[in-house]
Order: sequence, then structure tokens, then C-alpha cells
Amino acid sequence: MVKLGWIILAAVAVAPLLGIGNYPLHLMIVALIWSYIYTSWAIMGRLGLVSFGHCAFLGIGAYSVVLAWNTLGWSPWFGGIVGIVATLAVAFLIGWPCFRFKIVGHYFAVVTLACAEIVRLIIMALRDQTGGSLGITPKPALADGATMSLSAMQFSSKVIWFYIALCVWLAGLVVWRWVDRSMSRIALLAISEEEEAAASIGIDISRVKMAIMLLSAGMTAFGGMLYAQYQSYINPETVSSLTVSLQIVFGVIAGGMFVMLGPTVGAIFLLALSETLRVVIGSQLRGIDQLIYGAMLILFIIYMPKGILGELLERFQVKPSSAPSTVLLKTMKETDTHGT
Repeated sequence: MVKLGWIILAAVAVAPLLGIGNYPLHLMIVALIWSYIYTSWAIMGRLGLVSFGHCAFLGIGAYSVVLAWNTLGWSPWFGGIVGIVATLAVAFLIGWPCFRFKIVGHYFAVVTLACAEIVRLIIMALRDQTGGSLGITPKPALADGATMSLSAMQFSSKVIWFYIALCVWLAGLVVWRWVDRSMSRIALLAISEEEEAAASIGIDISRVKMAIMLLSAGMTAFGGMLYAQYQSYINPETVSSLTVSLQIVFGVIAGGMFVMLGPTVGAIFLLALSETLRVVIGSQLRGIDQLIYGAMLILFIIYMPKGILGELLERFQVKPSSAPSTVLLKTMKETDTHGT
């Protein structure tokens, strides 16, 4: 299975060099960017911290980099850092009170949802700077036949964007694996199952939750920065609306929340579905795609809770990357035995 994964990765890496065309290459780039964003959400969501407000982090990252470039002339590299820092500050302001006062489950999801709406309303209110509902476009830096500007992070070649997106996606998988192998994941599994039991064995619940939330928020903000630079256009509906948050949740659940490549499969599935609906339905029935997403989300939760990749791995009896929680329960029992 590992060899097959390397073969697929190699095939994807050389695809742009085979002249596959700009539109298929565009779809691959978009799929990689959203795969990274979905992975960022799943790092937090699979451990019991379900957020409906990640579009807020995505929007802050996207708008920060564009506004810094358009109004202050700051390079997207510096503007991206500012956006990530701002995102971490917002995530801390949301997360710390929630974790400190044990606001969890559905209540935590509602708090994150409210945060997302606040960010969207702020973007709309600052229409003179953000363009409001009309959106905003980064000022072009390519002139006199130039094909790339590293300081402005603008490239005319989609091949360059493809390899940037591929590297970012791989980095997201590395972070997933790092979290998997760290004690933070075991601690959060304990917290998601029984907070009092986790606290009794010395786990700092608030600190561990906060660390994972900050990691997920920062990664999502970086994904927003990358999306804004590649698309060269953003508006509240594409980066900071409730629709975006629901698409993230749907994509991760559809692909498989507890498998490392599950969010990637979900992103590809959702992109293929949206393209199919665009061709079949077009723009004649506004909102029908969201209705279909919602219906499919319910069906996946009921009939395929492990997602597409999770179900396939189970059918072929392949062990997923995420260890089952029974390992954690065994560890807690052994700790309790030694303690007594």
C-alpha cells in the first residue's frame, strides 16, 4: 500500500510536465490547496474539537495578505506572517475562554460559527478597503513580459503554482503525522472521551486543546493566503462564508476524518461533484448545490461515518494512520493500575 502511494505521488508530480492542459492543471492546483485546508481542519476536528468557524481563519489569512500588498505594499511573505499572527490571536481569544470554562461539543461549534459570522460582517463593513461583497484583487506585479515575481508571489505559469501547492499539501501531511506521533494526540483522545479521567492522569486539558487549535488555525490561515495569491481574487463568499465552513466539514467527513489522506480524498470528491453540478445544472438553480451538499453530508454521517477512504481501508483490511482509541483506554487502565 505504501509503494502504491509513492507511485501515485510520482505520477501526480510529473503530470504537469506531460502537457495535460491549463484547465486540468488548474483543477489539480485547487484540489491540492483545498486538500491542505481540509487536512488543517481535520487535525483539530478528528480529536473532538469540531469547528464551524474555520472560514474565519481562512478569511483572515486571505484578506491580510491581499490588503497588506494593496494598501501598504508589503510582500505577501510578510503579509502572510501578519495574517497568521492575527489568526492565532483570534483563535486564542475564541479558544481560551471556551476551554477554560469547558465549553465543548455543540456549544463550542456554535461559538466558532459566531466568530466566522463576525469576521464576515467585518469584511463587509470595511468595504472601502476590502471591496465588500464585490471582493478584492491583488495588484498585479507582472509587467513588461515578466513571468514571475517572487517578492509579490505572483507567477504566470500554473506549473510553478502546482509544485508550490504540492509542497504545501505534503507539508500538511507531515504535520498530521507529527501530531499522530506526539503525546498531544493521545492526550486529546483522552480529553474527547472523558475530560475528568484525562485530568486525573495529569493532562493539562486547556493547554493541549489550545495548542491543537492554534496549530489548525495557523495552517488554515496559510491556506487562505495561498488560495488568495493563486486565484488573484477573493470575496466573502469564497473564503469567509458559512458555506465554506460547511464545505470543509462535508469534504473531511466524506473523505474520512480519521485517515491521513481522507481529507485529500474528500477534497477531490467535492471538487469533482461541484464541477459535475456546474456542467449539469449551471447557474439556473441557485443554492441547489448547497442543498445537495447538505443531503449528502447527512447520508455520509449515517451510512458511511468513516468516509470514502476509511471504508475502503476497512474493506481491504488496511490499518489506518490513526491508532484506535482502545490503545488510549488501555494506557489509562495501566496508569490507574500502577497508581493503585
